[in-house]
Amino acid sequence: MARRTVGLLGGSFNPAHDGHRYVSLLALRRLGLDEVWWLVSPQNPLKPTAGMAPLAQRLAAAQRLARHPRIRVSDIEQRLGTRYTVDTISRLQQRFPGSRFVWLMGADNLAQIPRWHRWHEIFARVPVAVFDRGDAAFRALAGPASRRFARYRVRDPRALARSRPPAWCFLFIARHPASATAIRAAAKQRRQRKG
Repeated sequence: MARRTVGLLGGSFNPAHDGHRYVSLLALRRLGLDEVWWLVSPQNPLKPTAGMAPLAQRLAAAQRLARHPRIRVSDIEQRLGTRYTVDTISRLQQRFPGSRFVWLMGADNLAQIPRWHRWHEIFARVPVAVFDRGDAAFRALAGPASRRFARYRVRDPRALARSRPPAWCFLFIARHPASATAIRAAAKQRRQRKG
């Protein structure tokens, strides 16, 4: 029996937006995944706590936005008590041995992944799909992670989920304009105008 393939899209989702859904739908189609799980992080270690909405609020907003039977929104990092991506992936692999996981990320994250805790172990544990994020693509493809794992780059996205790690691919896609940072800034401006 074929193993279920699951894309993992981690992040603060502060707030979740149509760009998350857009990438998830592309991942389902272009990578041939069975599901995408949104892992709503209690607190990204690299982001400040100031301005971070409560987890329950971010989770509820993500669930309203997902609107797809194959996109599942989860607070599993909170329930597992994991802080770092590599530990979350490890625990998910232990908990769901019948699933084959693929880490999904934007090019902006690939460019700064060397700041992540034990980042190279992520590539050793699961295939990684990187989605174009405009200007970040050039930095990402010239960055340390791309150079270190250059010989493991997979050209056919549909082969990625079946590839043994380390394996990664870069998907050039039409850019989606949504940005959590821009959404928060616009909300702040609206509050200031009302105040």
